[in-house]
Amino acid sequence: MSEATGGPHPHGPSYSEHYSEGGFRKRAKTYLRRAGREVGEKVLCLYYTLEEPQLPAWARSVIYGALGYFLTPWDAAPDFIPGAGYADDLGVVTAALATVAAHVTPHARQRARAQLDRWLG
Repeated sequence: MSEATGGPHPHGPSYSEHYSEGGFRKRAKTYLRRAGREVGEKVLCLYYTLEEPQLPAWARSVIYGALGYFLTPWDAAPDFIPGAGYADDLGVVTAALATVAAHVTPHARQRARAQLDRWLG
């Protein structure tokens, strides 16, 4: 596994350590407004997928790593860089979503879109 998915990496952090429920809820709305709809929908889809009781531990780890990466402002392309700051986040979140796609329910996707509509209008 790579560091982006929360697995061990000899030269970098495990981003899953940066994910917490409280931290996500506290910062998600602000970060998602800056990141935009494309990143936001994928991030929230992963977030709501965590609520699935049958989600395997490996898939949960992938999601924690991707969400931790998203919440960490000092990742590969710092989020404050206009135009590029969230491009790396989009890549990590998209890869995580593709990895766990078999476990993402239509309900999780629907909830993600509805929440994003409330936050972004």
